[in-house]
Parts: sequence; C-alpha cells; structure tokens
Amino acid sequence: MQVEMLASQATLLGRMDEMSHVAAGEIAPASLAAGGEVAATSFADVFSSAIHQVNSVQNSAAAQMQAVELGQSTDMVGAMITAQKAGLSFSALVQARNKVMTGFDDIMNMAL
Repeated sequence: MQVEMLASQATLLGRMDEMSHVAAGEIAPASLAAGGEVAATSFADVFSSAIHQVNSVQNSAAAQMQAVELGQSTDMVGAMITAQKAGLSFSALVQARNKVMTGFDDIMNMAL
C-alpha cells in the first residue's frame, strides 16, 4: 500500500528544495521577473498558508472520525487514512518549524 503525499506537502517540500538551491547559489531565484522585480511572496505568507492547510486536513480528519463514531458513516478505512495524512502533515510542519528555528538560532549565535 502506497501512501500518497498531500498536494500541500509536495508544494511545501518543492519550495523548500528550491529555496535551498537558491541559498546555495546553484540556481537563480525563480521568483525574479524579467525586470528584476521580486515577487511579493514572503516566508510568513508561505508558512501561514501551510499552517492553514494542515489545519483544514486535521479538521477534515476529525469530522470523518466523528461521523464514524456516531454511526453516520461506515468508511472507517477512509477515516483512518485521513487521520494518518493529518498526522503526517502536522509532523512535516513541525519539522519545518524546527529547521527554521535552528537556522534562526545559528544566525543569532554567529560572532560579529
């Protein structure tokens, strides 16, 4: 059985990979327009969007589990898969947050 990655997770991981290549100087930023203008997407917006997506997945999982518990649905397998997806997306979000905080701590501890 293969577990498919959520679209939000795939997008987040793709953007993180692209950012790491840009930071390493391997590629030019894709957000640069032809005139040299930077797109108006900030890290806070991207992270906030990821948080909202994880929240919606968790709310969906909770609603499906509640429907199974109340006898309104018999799709127990679907509810369990959705709950696992919600758990994985939350774990990925926490790991991304931890990486950002580690980077921030490293920057703060740099000698001037």
